[in-house]
Amino acid sequence: MMKNFKLSRIIALLFLTISGKAWAQDVQLFVIEPFPLEITYNKTVNLIFPYAIKSVDKGSRDILAQKAKGVENILQVKAATKHFEQTNLTVITSDGKLYSFVVNYAEEPSQLNIELIKVPDASKPADAVLEKEPNEQFLKNAAEHASNEQNVSGKINDSSHKTRLSLSGLYINKEVIFYRLKLDNRSNISYDIESLRFFIIDKKRVKRTATQQTEINPLYVHGETSVIDANQSHEFVFALSKFTIPDAKQLIIQLMEKNGGRHLELLVQNRTIIQAKPIL
Repeated sequence: MMKNFKLSRIIALLFLTISGKAWAQDVQLFVIEPFPLEITYNKTVNLIFPYAIKSVDKGSRDILAQKAKGVENILQVKAATKHFEQTNLTVITSDGKLYSFVVNYAEEPSQLNIELIKVPDASKPADAVLEKEPNEQFLKNAAEHASNEQNVSGKINDSSHKTRLSLSGLYINKEVIFYRLKLDNRSNISYDIESLRFFIIDKKRVKRTATQQTEINPLYVHGETSVIDANQSHEFVFALSKFTIPDAKQLIIQLMEKNGGRHLELLVQNRTIIQAKPIL
């Protein structure tokens, strides 16, 4: 009886060992080498990333780190105390990239402005998986693809005083719809953009009745600009999370001119949205 019990344990351990090795063979280990970083007490070191910063983790309170005001991809770092012990800093950007730094104190850092340039490496997987939002690099690539697609007829358009806004393309990739808009300014006065908004509204707008509006914020904008010069045209691509709308509602794309009255508005029905062209 005891021999059978011991034999069963040996077989079970052997099975677990073999299973563990088989499972491990399905996983590749990539070691991310940290960058050396010197910081000091009375000067700021600027780290310039290729994409927006999503997360920052400091190894100790001896480091002060903050995003530059009004900028999403620059991290400003300095020492909170002098001559601190070696620590580390971890940054995750919106393209899913993880950056690791070994941080040391130096009275005179060798570099005060450091730009990190993304180098393509098809053999290496993404370092981080961001939740609940598409990868910014995916949005950028797909939006550029949408901007290069052949223009449609632009039947959905609106004009005012020699300016014309039209929907020149509608595309879908995975869970994102890309709206390509073209603004033509055929006047001798530049068009300054105050806002360009997307929102869903009831088709029947009854006077003196509160109308519910659902605004949709773009995930990404390709070709963003604040002004269209006189006698010039410009195309934008707006990436929005995938959606359809009930027949009783419609999508409004509203363009407002700053300090002007050439406001433009496109009405997009659900039958147009569901005909979005797939792109890679």
